[in-house]
Amino acid sequence: MTSSVGKTADVGWNIGVSRTLPYPAETVWDFLVSREGVAIWLGPGVELPREKGAEYETANGTVGEIRGYAEGDRVRLTWRPSDWDHDSTVQVRLSGSGAKTTLRFHQEWLSGAEEREEQRAYWQDVTERVVAALAER
Repeated sequence: MTSSVGKTADVGWNIGVSRTLPYPAETVWDFLVSREGVAIWLGPGVELPREKGAEYETANGTVGEIRGYAEGDRVRLTWRPSDWDHDSTVQVRLSGSGAKTTLRFHQEWLSGAEEREEQRAYWQDVTERVVAALAER
């Protein structure tokens, strides 16, 4: 039996990108859920809903629904850009203590290896943009 890197029986094709940042979790979380932070990782023109089941749509046409929200810890949502024909699931999660926090983006239910690689590049870019924005604060 062969297996494909990035594909599981439970969640299909998926990708995870993480980075440990030199900031306390509260600082990172406050930025991620701010309008500026949400514009970087979710898309421009939307406030991040906090209630499970709440729907959102960004200015660039990405739509989805909040699946879970734990203040200061994680948000899980469906994510479908305007040019996709399927939903994926994204989780943004923080961990760590003191002056260091690990930021993780995890995306499941991607359509295949090519989309997985596109999303790896996307989340790596998002992470770099979050790092840069936090450094400017």
